[in-house]
Amino acid sequence: MVRQNILQTKNKKLKKNNSFLKSYKNLKVLVTGSTGFKGAWLCNWLYLCGSKVIGVGLKPEKDSIIFDSMDLKKKIKQYYIDIKYFEKINYIIKKEKPDIIFHLAAQSIVSSSYIDPLNTFNTNISGSLNILESVRVNKIPQLVYITSDKCYLNIDKKGSYKESDYLGGFDNYSSSKASAEIVFHSYFHSYFKKGNLSTVSARAGNVIGGGDFKKDRIVPDVIKSLKNKKTIYLRNPNATRPWQHVLEPLSGYLLLGHKLINKELKNNLLPSWNFGPYKKNCKKVNFIVNLFIKEWGEKQKIVIKKNKQFKESKLLSLNIKKAKKELSWEPRLSLNKTINFTIDWYRYFFLNAKTEKISNYQIEYFLDH
Repeated sequence: MVRQNILQTKNKKLKKNNSFLKSYKNLKVLVTGSTGFKGAWLCNWLYLCGSKVIGVGLKPEKDSIIFDSMDLKKKIKQYYIDIKYFEKINYIIKKEKPDIIFHLAAQSIVSSSYIDPLNTFNTNISGSLNILESVRVNKIPQLVYITSDKCYLNIDKKGSYKESDYLGGFDNYSSSKASAEIVFHSYFHSYFKKGNLSTVSARAGNVIGGGDFKKDRIVPDVIKSLKNKKTIYLRNPNATRPWQHVLEPLSGYLLLGHKLINKELKNNLLPSWNFGPYKKNCKKVNFIVNLFIKEWGEKQKIVIKKNKQFKESKLLSLNIKKAKKELSWEPRLSLNKTINFTIDWYRYFFLNAKTEKISNYQIEYFLDH
C-alpha cells in the first residue's frame, strides 16, 4: 500500500507549520484505543507520516466501523486486548518497545458509565494506571496520556477551565477521568519529573467528525436519525459545549509528541495541556443540531427528551492559552467547516463503505489551512 506525502504543499509557510510531523517518520508509535474513533484517526495520520504504528484496542463493536473503513488492518500492527489486564498490555509494550505511546483507550460514553460503572472505573483508572506502570518499568521514552475536558470539577462557571483548575466530577464518567489525571500526576511527580518533560497529559472534549457511531453521543445519534429520516431526540439542548473536529486535538497530541521527542518542553511547565476551539465555537447543542440538519438538506423533527438519570453540566469551555503560547498550536477549522467535514465523511461512507480516500483528503486539507 503506497503512502501519501502529506507534507507536500506549494506554500512554504504552511510546510513549515506542519514540519513537526517529520518527527514521526520511521518512528515506532504505539496507540491504545486504536479501534476507537479518535484512535483510528490518529493511527491513519501516523501511517501517512511514515510511522511504524502498533495498535492496541478491543475488537470493534458491531456499530464501530471506522477501523475497518480506513483499512487499518493493512496499515498497522494490531493487538486486540483489554488494557484492564496489566500482564497483557505490559507484554506488548515490553515486546514492541515503542519510541512513544499515545494512550487514548477509554470507556468514553456517559450513559454507559451509569449502566456499567465498574467497567468505566476499571478501564479509565486501572487501565490507565497499567499504561503508566508499563511505561515506567519498560523505560518507554515518551508518553502522551489522553483524558478528557470532563476531568475538571465543573461548576458551570462562565469562564473557561485552565490546566491548573481543580479536578473532579459529579458523575461516574467525569470522576473516572479526574481520577485518571490524579493517577497521572502521582506517577509524574514520583517517577517522570526530571530534566525535560517526557510524559504529558492532554484534555479535549466534544470532538466530532466522521466515523463516530457510538450510541448516546450527539453527532452519531443525529446522523443516524437524518439518514433514517427519524425523529431527533435531545437530552440537554441548552447545554453549551466546545465543539471541534477530531483533527484539531489530534494535531495537538502530535505536536506535543514532537516536542517530547525533541526534548523541547522544560520540566518547569505543568505537564497537562488543553486542546479546544475558540470561544466562538462553543455553542448550544440545539444550535449545532440545527446546523447539521441544514447541512444535511432535509428537515427533521426535534423532540426534547430529558434524562434526569444523567448529570450533565450546562457550560463547558477550555482555556487554550497555554497550548498557543508554548506549542504555537491553535484551531484551524471554522465551525461550519467542521460540520461540513463531518457530514461529507458520513455521506461518503454510506455510499462507499471504505473511507480511506476522504479521510486522507480531510487530513491534507487540514494541513493546508
